[in-house]
Amino acid sequence: MQTFFRYNWMVREEWYKWCEELSEEELLQPRVGGVGGILKTLFHIADVEWSWIMVMQGKPDFQEDFANYNTVEKVRALDARFRPEVEAFVLAWNERLERNIFKDVRQDGSVVTDGWGEIMRHVIAHEIHHIGQLSLWARELGKAPISANLIGRGLLETLPGKE
Repeated sequence: MQTFFRYNWMVREEWYKWCEELSEEELLQPRVGGVGGILKTLFHIADVEWSWIMVMQGKPDFQEDFANYNTVEKVRALDARFRPEVEAFVLAWNERLERNIFKDVRQDGSVVTDGWGEIMRHVIAHEIHHIGQLSLWARELGKAPISANLIGRGLLETLPGKE
């Protein structure tokens, strides 16, 4: 689990750097698919990751407004603000948490239950899905996307207890 979160964080940071080469117009331009565009998608990824981690822990989740985060620097800063709490939760992850239950009461009164392990995997897959969209948009702009390759990133060396 931790390896995939570290992978997503590493790739996300590379996308932030990649975005520094784009104009504001290119970053904010509405695009087909995703949540609207390149920068809004990066904002969405960080916001969703943080939101799920908070609600699993029973902590308040507030909805950030993208209008307040319309530059790479602002989205990156928001991500940096969220990261310590998310990372602490991810690094403390263990098998016992896998089957903890999260109950969500929907607006219609129905109750949906999900295991924490399933939610964590959803958060990982959610980001990977959106990174694929960013890659397509990069190619539409005539630019090389960030590599999605997990191999060769040195992720096993960063795991706790690895000697």
